[in-house]
Formats: sequence, structure tokens, C-alpha cells
Amino acid sequence: MAGDLPRLLLGGLAAFAAYFAMYAFRKPLAVAGWTDVGFHPFGLDYKTALVIVQVVGYAASKLIGIRVMAEFGRIGRASVIFGLISISWACLIAFALLPPVLGLACILMNGFALGMIWGLVFSYLEGRRTTELLGAMLCGAFILASGVVKSAGALLLQEGVPEHWMPAATGLPFFPVLILSLWLLERMPAPSAADEAERTPRRPMDKTERAAFLQAHGLPMALLTASYIVLTAMRDFRDNFAAELWTALGMGGSAAVFSASELPVAVIALGALAGLILVRDNVKAMLAMHGVIMLGGALLGLGTLAFQAGLLGPMPWMILAGAGLYLAYLPFNAMLFDRMIAVLGRTANAGFLIYIADTAGYAGSIALLLWRSLFAPAADWVPLFIAFAHVAAVLIIVLTGISALYFWRRAGQKRGIPDCLT
Repeated sequence: MAGDLPRLLLGGLAAFAAYFAMYAFRKPLAVAGWTDVGFHPFGLDYKTALVIVQVVGYAASKLIGIRVMAEFGRIGRASVIFGLISISWACLIAFALLPPVLGLACILMNGFALGMIWGLVFSYLEGRRTTELLGAMLCGAFILASGVVKSAGALLLQEGVPEHWMPAATGLPFFPVLILSLWLLERMPAPSAADEAERTPRRPMDKTERAAFLQAHGLPMALLTASYIVLTAMRDFRDNFAAELWTALGMGGSAAVFSASELPVAVIALGALAGLILVRDNVKAMLAMHGVIMLGGALLGLGTLAFQAGLLGPMPWMILAGAGLYLAYLPFNAMLFDRMIAVLGRTANAGFLIYIADTAGYAGSIALLLWRSLFAPAADWVPLFIAFAHVAAVLIIVLTGISALYFWRRAGQKRGIPDCLT
């Protein structure tokens, strides 16, 4: 592994850059207010409608991706990634040119095109002894990129770029980054024999194999997916309405606030997750990840209580809440299912499991958006976020704790320890 380590680290940076570039075609949309648009579909304000249809497109893509990611091989990944992101940019141009009602369809297709990117990029990294480190590098993209590209979009708006053209204008400069990163990813070495011996070989799964995997391991998948639904809904709510939250907290005048709040979040969350590479035993690593997820839920809940008690100001609270959310959220997107496959000893691929969780997670995100828009449209942003944070913290800890107990008992049974002692 030592000889390949520089190339692997370069591949991790390339994965980070590729996914960072993808965010430039997805997230700038959320920084604008769209208050001048008179079109209110189904009684929703236009921004909420845009966010919902983009997430619907993203979720639909994830649903299709359950099969696509399970069966996709190593050939043609870079071309597919570039093609999908190019389609998403074309949708942003069409959005700027067409009337609002058709603009919704454009953003729906934008989300649909981008929903496959994570699984395709992560497929370069999975099944390696360095997956935790490489996955942490990749996960850094959707912490940092969200804030950076929204800051970029806000700056373009301040410079006079029209709202409808701002998303497409933000994405354009990221094409060279995307092309270079894909070129580097294609040159990553394949998982070695030692990687496969420790982490289980990764290969496409047909329909029968997918059904057999879920039938055998449905309980932990259901528990973890339920926890991920809560996390995705909370993370998307914080991410898509960051502008409104910062304005309600009295800090909405600065474009830099989006980036300033996310850099500490990335350092805290990614540092903790990268350290899991030091845990060689797959069962211990799996349980450690459950502990990290529960710690994230605790930080979210306790940080919110501290803000309510006046012990934290707005910026420290948003950083701590973000760190808690991402500590809990990130393992699902890289390390957790990769280690699960190794623990269970079944030949599979992590993309299949990630996309099952993602599909359910984005359905939860859509449900939260609709609930807020239809049943609490006049609710203040900060109290609403506080209420959601407390509910989410409890659910994350309870659901993940039960899943951890499942794997702990399973490990004890494999070692021949009686159930009463596990």
C-alpha cells in the first residue's frame, strides 16, 4: 500500500474536487430569495417550490441509482459523470431563459442529473484499507462546497448578476476543475489483493443478490435508514435555508458567513472520521462509527440547548449544530456501508446500500419541506430549526443505538459468547 499511497491520496483529492465541482451546479440556487417571482405553485413560495422539485429530482435519481449503482462496473464512469453534470448545467441555462412554470421542470431535471454523481465518484474509493481516509476527503466536498458555492453565488448577486442567471454563472468556472479531477480519478490504482482480503471484494450485484442481501440484513438496514432519513431532512433544511436562518439570526448581510460557518464544521467532522482508518478490526470500526453517529446527535441536541440557554452565540451554535449533523451524516455516505460489507463478509458494493439510504433520506427531506410549507408557513426559522433539532437528536441516538446493539450481539455470537453476556 505504501507505494500506491501518493496515487491514492491524489485520487482522494480528485474525488473531493469532482464532487466539489458538482455542488457548483446544484447549491447556488438556494442563496437567492426569488421573492420577485409572482408564480406560487400549489400555494408555495417560489424558492420552496424550487428546492422541493430539485430534491424530488435528486430522490428519483437515487431511486433509479439503487439498481444502477449495484450493477455499474468500472468502465465509463468519468464520461457518465461529465455528461450528467453537463446536462445539469444545460438545465440551469434553460431555467434562466424560460418562464417560471417551465423553470421548475428545468430544476427538476437538474436534480435528477446530479443524483447519480456521489455513487459514481465513491465507487473509485470503496473497498480499500484507506477508504475511511479517502472517504473523509470526499465527504469534505459537501461540507465545504455548499458554503463556498453559495458565497460565490451571493457575490455574483451583489455584483449585479440577475437571479435567474446566477446558478448557471456560478457553475461555469468549475468545468476545468471537473475535467482535471475526472482525469486523475481514472488513473487511480484498483483495490489490491490485500484490500480485497481485508474489506471483501467489490463487484456488481444482480437482482437476486440484492434481494438476498436485504432479506438477510434487513433489520440493521431499516434502523440505519430511519436514522438517515432524520439526518438528511435536518441537513437539507439547514443547507437549503441557510440564508433565511442567518438573516433571522441577524447575520444575513455577509456573503462570507456561509463559508465561515462550514470550515470549522469540516475540520471537526472530517478529523474524527479520518481517524477511523486506524481501527483495523471491521467490527470495532463498525461500532465506532455508530458511536460517532450518536455523538453527532448529542452535539446537535446539546448545542441547541446551550444556544437556548444563552451559553452560545449564533455562529458557535450553527457551527456546533453543523458539526453534530455532519458527524452523524458523513459515515452513511462513505465509511459505514463499506465497513458493513466487510463485517458481513458478503461480496457486494457500497453504492447499492448508500442509494437505498439516500432514496429514503431525500423522501424525508421532501416531507419536511412540504410540512413546513403547508402547515407552518408563517413559523419563524430559528424556533422551527430548534424544535427539529431536538426531535432529530433523540431519534438519531435511539435508532443508531439499537443498530449498534445488533452488531455487538452478532459479533458476540460469532465469537461463541452466550446471548446473556452480549
